[in-house]
Amino acid sequence: MKQRVPRLLPWLDERKPDVVCLQETKVSDEAFAAELGDELASRGYEFAHAGQGQWNGVALLSKVGLDDVRVAFPGAPGFPDPAGAPEGRAISAVCSGVRVHSLYVPNGREVDSDHYEYKLNWLEALRASIADEAETTMICGDYNIIPTDTDAFDPSAFVGHTHVTPRERDALAALEALGLHDVMRDRWPDERIYTYWDYRAGMFHKDLGMRIDLILAGAPIAERVQASWVDRKARKGTKPSDHAPVFVDLDTAPDGDVGPVVPPPSRPAKVAAGSVKLPHTVAD
Repeated sequence: MKQRVPRLLPWLDERKPDVVCLQETKVSDEAFAAELGDELASRGYEFAHAGQGQWNGVALLSKVGLDDVRVAFPGAPGFPDPAGAPEGRAISAVCSGVRVHSLYVPNGREVDSDHYEYKLNWLEALRASIADEAETTMICGDYNIIPTDTDAFDPSAFVGHTHVTPRERDALAALEALGLHDVMRDRWPDERIYTYWDYRAGMFHKDLGMRIDLILAGAPIAERVQASWVDRKARKGTKPSDHAPVFVDLDTAPDGDVGPVVPPPSRPAKVAAGSVKLPHTVAD
């Protein structure tokens, strides 16, 4: 978060979102408030943060209410001790009648590792915790799961890695089975859409990315969606995040139905299967 403040504040001024979900802040609650509290208040934002010092960390910013704030969720496992305190990976609050979750799903690191099992257990606990309120819920953030092969620049590049395994995709499908809609894919079922591009090997400029940042919404909320898009502009410039913000407009779309990715990539690379390797194994 400290590195991104020069990017975050101008972005808030430009886009003026009502609710913002942030992940991987990597600061304590006190440091978040000291660094951003006054700046957010001057822009009309309330905020809630679940920090973990130099690791993880999630936040919610809202201009439309921030009620009944919940840190983590019932049954959230800890790591490495499942019975221990949960990591700073989840926070939720009611914003204008909708419970909004900001999530940083565990990465999983290596298939069948302790981290991988933790990821699956964490997702199952999340599913159980929201089952009774799915209709009024939006769960937003970095899922560290590529939902389908369409959501990766080359599915063969991910064979043997996390993010694409059947068990991870089944865990995501179990969330959707509660009646949650992947609002981006509902609106743009066949488009090339990525939200993350590795910093290395020119992956962003070649548009060799993956879609791992998702917004899932209960059916009554999904029916209100007027636009959903990825703010690719925010991935450009000096010291950007390797993720781009995902937008959803409910009821009204100030920018119109602008397309799935804004601005669209100028010349996305066309790659043969297996011709491009991942620059490195994605890790927490």
